[in-house]
Amino acid sequence: MSKVKVLLAEDEESLGMIVKESLESRDFIVFHAKNGDEALHFYKLEKPDILVLDVMMPLKDGFTLAKEIRENNKIIPIIFLTAKSQTEDVIAGFNHGGNDYLKKPFSMEELIVRIKALLSRIELKPNLETIKIGTYIFNKTKQTLQYSSDTIQLTHRESELLFYLHEKKNQILDRSFILNKLWGNDDFFNARSMDVFISKLRKKLKKDTDIQIINIRGYGYKLIC
Repeated sequence: MSKVKVLLAEDEESLGMIVKESLESRDFIVFHAKNGDEALHFYKLEKPDILVLDVMMPLKDGFTLAKEIRENNKIIPIIFLTAKSQTEDVIAGFNHGGNDYLKKPFSMEELIVRIKALLSRIELKPNLETIKIGTYIFNKTKQTLQYSSDTIQLTHRESELLFYLHEKKNQILDRSFILNKLWGNDDFFNARSMDVFISKLRKKLKKDTDIQIINIRGYGYKLIC
């Protein structure tokens, strides 16, 4: 079984090192970020299994960081660390995408129990982020297409566009809807940009000849699979 990767964002260096060393002694892999921007960098680069985020951090606070990550990843567990304990602070944490909330000071045993509990919940749930499209496996969270042993990386916008096409598979995906949803408006230049992304998706799906993305002129696109 592969080791669990933890992204720890904690600007208090001594506490961060204690938590990192304690988790590593229990066989976790830990990436310690000292501010919100560094944490976001580690998140994109290392693809951790769980996030442990201090709320009050320089450059980007934990709530803001969690909100940004939740735009693309609805599944990854997030635990907030905070010195605050007012009810409104706890509510704010859950509203920003947190799964759990741990008040400082805390014991390492309690943190580890909570990490394991959240990860076990994820394992018990079906992976709703994995979608079969013809002979491809599409993972929206990882933004990948799997074809046999080949993994094709998608950009965020390609992934979102493919997700909406699949939601409407064998039906017309309205052009104005998707332009407003992903590009912000449906002007001419954004429409041309979307055409380019559709072409890229066609190329990435070309190994399965039963998959087509058809342009329904004046209306939108249809994914046939």
